[in-house]
Amino acid sequence: MTDVTRERVLETLKTVRGPDLESNIVDLGMVSDIFISDGKAYFSITVPADRADKLEPLRQAAERAVKAMPGIKGALVSLTAEKKAGTPNPKPAPAPHSHAGHSHAGHSHAPQPAPSGQRPGKTGVPAISAIIAVASGKGGVGKSTTAVNLALALKANGLKVGILDADVYGPSMPRLLGISGRPQQIENRIIVPMENYGIKAMSMGFLVDEGTAMIWRGPMVQSALMQMLREVAWGDLDVLVVDMPPGTGDAQLTMAQQVPLTGAVIVSTPQDLALIDARKGINMFKKVEVPLLGIVENMSYFIAPDTGNRYDIFGHGGARAEAEKLGVPFLGEVPLTIAIRENSDAGTPVVVSDPSGAQTLAYREIARKVWEQVGAKSSRAAPTIVFE
Repeated sequence: MTDVTRERVLETLKTVRGPDLESNIVDLGMVSDIFISDGKAYFSITVPADRADKLEPLRQAAERAVKAMPGIKGALVSLTAEKKAGTPNPKPAPAPHSHAGHSHAGHSHAPQPAPSGQRPGKTGVPAISAIIAVASGKGGVGKSTTAVNLALALKANGLKVGILDADVYGPSMPRLLGISGRPQQIENRIIVPMENYGIKAMSMGFLVDEGTAMIWRGPMVQSALMQMLREVAWGDLDVLVVDMPPGTGDAQLTMAQQVPLTGAVIVSTPQDLALIDARKGINMFKKVEVPLLGIVENMSYFIAPDTGNRYDIFGHGGARAEAEKLGVPFLGEVPLTIAIRENSDAGTPVVVSDPSGAQTLAYREIARKVWEQVGAKSSRAAPTIVFE
């Protein structure tokens, strides 16, 4: 089999004419960095925002050209609309797809009225009542474990729940939920979400092999996130939990700017260093006027399994004190236990593997407080987003 290289793909794309019908899309600088994995080529084409809807044939032509190359197994191509200063936000462009060669021509979701509590100017997701982001200022604080157990606790509390893994670079939901395989497609290229333990799930980890390095720039991350959110058959949900990547980068800003988030939950460990980073996450959401539903102190303390003695390995109470100082609700504390780690690794989260255990009761109480905050935020007048 002929090796597929970035240079060969670029040479092939030089046969695709640009919108001016004279130069090619490579020489016009329209092609992003090309990522090649397992014989598949991933890239985006940047087009003017006001012409994005009319240039889908250009995307299809580039996709056909690359798919025809010897040695290529597939191509995932997206259009990225380039926004000019002072112009309105463009409609999200079609995104790269999990199944090579599939396009999204002719499909879009019509704007829906924003439910109570959603900011104007953002298109809601049909049939999803609330969208909650679970975020952290830094990695390693147990955010994804908190997100999946929060989602399962909301389900255990009687709600219809889905979870979106927005960490494109390090997706963890397939392992945490014990799900393998690829999602199916239905009419209009809509993806059917995977499901386990009664909650629907979507993750980049379902679309690429585990261990694949996603070397994508911001526009492709944005494109993938919008597809996983808006082109998935979520069905009627009371709440969609979004497991955000750590930090305050492209994915967080994409979700905050383009998705009507009902609110955000911040996860931190008790020590000062983690709290410094948690403040950055809190300040980011405040800046884009996404309501803070509260702070969770994870790994709050450790109970030795042999003696029952308690150890405050990372200190204790720091997140509660921070919440009080910032005027943000404190949602609860979750201990550091071997059971949570073992069950997470095994794909059997503690909320389902030990439904009456102390950790599960802690998550269910956090879920109750979160949902209480959702109701409180939804009853207030929606603010207008202002970017400085």
